[in-house]
Amino acid sequence: MKTRKKRYGSIISYIVLLILLVLMPVFISSSSYKLIFVANILMYVVLTVSWAMFSGPTGYISLATSAFFGVGVYSTALFSAELPLILVILIGGIASFCLAYLVGSITLRLKGMYFTMFTFGLVELIRNLLHWYEVNITGTVGRMVISPDATTIYYTMVCIFIAVIFASYLIKRSRFGLALQGIGESEDAAAHTGINVTRVKSVTFAVSAFFMGLTGAAMSLRWSYVDPTMAFDISRSFMPVLMAIFGGMGHLYAPIAGASVFSILEEIFTTKFPYYYMLLFGLTMLLVIRFMPLGIEGIIERLLKRKNSGYAEKS
Repeated sequence: MKTRKKRYGSIISYIVLLILLVLMPVFISSSSYKLIFVANILMYVVLTVSWAMFSGPTGYISLATSAFFGVGVYSTALFSAELPLILVILIGGIASFCLAYLVGSITLRLKGMYFTMFTFGLVELIRNLLHWYEVNITGTVGRMVISPDATTIYYTMVCIFIAVIFASYLIKRSRFGLALQGIGESEDAAAHTGINVTRVKSVTFAVSAFFMGLTGAAMSLRWSYVDPTMAFDISRSFMPVLMAIFGGMGHLYAPIAGASVFSILEEIFTTKFPYYYMLLFGLTMLLVIRFMPLGIEGIIERLLKRKNSGYAEKS
C-alpha cells in the first residue's frame, strides 16, 4: 500500500513538473534570459539522467558524454540548413547511438579505470580528428548554424526531457533493468545466469548516448557558429558525473534534483565569482562527499524515514 502511494505520488509530481515546464513560456518572455536558463538546466538534467541510466546500475564510469553531445552538435551544423528541425535532431541522436554501440561493443569488455580512461580519450580523439579534418581538408574551422527562436529550443528540450525520463523509467522497471543491476552487483554471476552481458551493456550505453546526441543537436541551435572545441568541450563529460554524485542515483528523481541544483550553483558561481568558480565547485563537491555521501537523495530518504518512524510511534 505504501509502495503504491509512493508511486502515485511520484507520478503526480512528474505531471505537475511537466505542466509547469509546458506553461513556463506563457509567463516568461520568449526572448527572456530566464527561458534560456531553464533550457540550460534541462540540458544538464537530460545529460545527467542519461549518464545515470547506464553508469548508475552498472558502475561503469563513462566520460564520453561530451563525445556524444558533440556528435549531436555537428549533426545540426551539417544538416540544419537542409532538413527539418525534428529530422536534424533525430540524426544527431541516431549518430550518437551508432557511435556508442560501436565503441561499447569493443570497449565494454574493459573494466574500472581502463574503461573510464578510454571514454575520456574518445572525446579528445574525435575533437582533434575533426579539427585536423577541418584545417587540412575543408580549409575552414567551424560551421554556421541556423538558429530558431528561444521558445522552439526550449520546447524541444522539454520533449527530450520527457523522452529520457520515460525511457529511464521503463528500463529501470524492465527485465533489462534487472539485468543491468545484476551486472553491477556481479558481472560474472550475471553472465552465468544466461545474461548476454556485453550486449546489455552496449545497448544501454547506446540508448544513453542517443539522448545525449539529441541534447547536443537541440542545444547547438542556441549558437550561430560551432567548432570542435565548443562542440566537444570536455567539461560536459565531467559535469553529469558531478551532478549525479550531488543528487544520487538510487531513484529517478535524484539525478534530476542534482542536475537542477548544481546548474543553479554553476550559474551563481560563474556570474558572481568568475575567477574563483572552479575553486568553489571543488569545495562544494568536497563538502558533499564529506557530509552528503548519498547526495540529495540520501537527505530526502533520511527525512522520509524519520517522518515514517514518527508516524509509527504516534500510532
